Amino acid sequence: MRLLGNLLWLVLGGLLVALEYALAGLLLCLTLIGIPFGLQCFKLALLALFPFGHTVREKPPATGCLALAMNVLWLLLGGVWIALTHLAAALVCAITIIGIPFALQHLKLARLALTPFGYEIVRLP
Repeated sequence: MRLLGNLLWLVLGGLLVALEYALAGLLLCLTLIGIPFGLQCFKLALLALFPFGHTVREKPPATGCLALAMNVLWLLLGGVWIALTHLAAALVCAITIIGIPFALQHLKLARLALTPFGYEIVRLP
């Protein structure tokens, strides 16, 4: 079921979303200051590529206040708009019963896009 969900996700726009995140990550990694933000874009690209069968969980609190500061900066520089885009896509997908699983994946991406620092992507068993 995960394979079918991921294939449908890729065909219906997931590949485009993943490429956009990867391109943003590459552009951000061109600057020294943007490298941590670029790595978070790569994390979002990976989840956007294969969202079915993966979940997002909080890392152990070893990152401390640095993750909080980076999340605030991410939020102010565009995280809100990325999350709102995923929320709008989730609303569109949730109109039909068939689109509800895709809406749930957009909500997962919105949660990670809002505050990506301090979270990791975990493959479900």
